Amino acid sequence: MKKFLALVMAAAMTLSLAACGGNNGGNNSSSVGNAGGSNIGTTGGSNAGGSSASGSQSNPYGEFTTVETGKLHMSTNAAFPPYEMTTDAGGFEGIDVEVAAAIADKLGLDLVVDDMGFDAALTAAQTGQSDIAMAGITVNEDRLKVMDFSDSYATGVQVVIVKEDSPIQSIEDLSNAEMIGTQKATTGYFYCSDTPENGGYGEDHVTAYDTGALAVMALVNGQVDAVVIDNEPAKSYVAANEGLKILDTEFAVEDYAIGVAKGNSALLNAINIAMSELMAEGTFQDIVDKYITAG
Repeated sequence: MKKFLALVMAAAMTLSLAACGGNNGGNNSSSVGNAGGSNIGTTGGSNAGGSSASGSQSNPYGEFTTVETGKLHMSTNAAFPPYEMTTDAGGFEGIDVEVAAAIADKLGLDLVVDDMGFDAALTAAQTGQSDIAMAGITVNEDRLKVMDFSDSYATGVQVVIVKEDSPIQSIEDLSNAEMIGTQKATTGYFYCSDTPENGGYGEDHVTAYDTGALAVMALVNGQVDAVVIDNEPAKSYVAANEGLKILDTEFAVEDYAIGVAKGNSALLNAINIAMSELMAEGTFQDIVDKYITAG
């Protein structure tokens, strides 16, 4: 199994977050006016892929450059509750959205959420089309070659969903599965599709779907024998689909962080300082508690 780089925590805490993936079929932007996340609505404003001018921001967090003056563009894939999702009004909400808004507020900026496919969200940050990518992103060796990452803000857990009467009752039983479902571009896919020599099951035994919901539907319909996905979304999918369960043993444990363009150390430093303050103040935990009920 591929080795993942553990990052130093900005503060001592753990939280199960999801390694998001999939493609929502298009881009959408929304401006967030405050850290509380209540003022989130579609504005029809500039998209991260547009030609807005860069701006130099100077404040107690140092001087750094953003894609657009006075704004912090966050690329994400808003199809992964409770971390990033759309509202009925067409805006965005979730843990990552509110944390990003709180960071932007600390830096004296307004957050703009740019919704796109997971791969596109990473590319946007890599190429400077967005300032940050935040979508439950796992830090790994390949991504470190093309992006820089903040201190880890969470620990994520990958789990396995099966039917209650499935012969797959443990992680070890996965080797007997004819087909495993995952989301495209997620670490669950990379783990499972790797060669058996590296701890995977081989590409021939893995089907990648655009969303976790589609992978779970394939499980319900008998098209796959199990689904490897992140813990919090897994809970929601199992609750919504009778006859499914999550195996007791964790499949993988990962660190998540905020991605920025390679070499953008000034913005990265500002983000790390702001995140550390949010954790120390309890703001980060308040946001998490709003979306995830303990127990």
